[in-house]
Amino acid sequence: MKDPYLDIIESELEHRLSFSSEWDKKQNHLWDDYGNFIYGTIKWENVISKISTSAIKYKMNKEEFFNYTINRWYDYWSDIAIELILSNLKNIFSTDNDRNKLFDFKMIVFPEGFGKSLQYTRENSKELIYWLANSSSPQPKNNLKNLIYIVLYADDGEHWKLKAQISWLRDIISAYVATFDGSRLFRLQIQPYQISKIGLIWAVK
Repeated sequence: MKDPYLDIIESELEHRLSFSSEWDKKQNHLWDDYGNFIYGTIKWENVISKISTSAIKYKMNKEEFFNYTINRWYDYWSDIAIELILSNLKNIFSTDNDRNKLFDFKMIVFPEGFGKSLQYTRENSKELIYWLANSSSPQPKNNLKNLIYIVLYADDGEHWKLKAQISWLRDIISAYVATFDGSRLFRLQIQPYQISKIGLIWAVK
């Protein structure tokens, strides 16, 4: 069933695409706190208004705080959309209890730092998985979970913009779930820690 809330999120996320994806400032807890209104604010125009108010209140550089906060807002609500998509799929991937989830999903843009072409990476996916586990994962290696990466790749290099294409992502994720085959997952072990099962969903456009 189509979730109308997903359409709202997609419509609001599209406003973000007219602006650069650059971060002017390293992420930090203080600025996160100043912009914590993003979690309860889905409307783009309301986010812009609150950014302006906070920048004045806390005497911050308006442009830097604007870029910082819209990036966080964009990432947060695109992740919420993925969670909603999964919650509507009645299968092993969705559960009301996070502790009982067999898999977590993580949406990432194609990592330029991996240094390989799309074709090479798709043909050698296990190399990417090990690279992500060793280089990109912020979580302790002894806490690795079963994880499925949704890897975004755009031919024009603007991979991040695909986070806003919720309807398109819903179709890709739904197709993956409908044809899920556990035997195609990669078994990852970083000694001496536990073995995790890792999968990839390629979202290429």
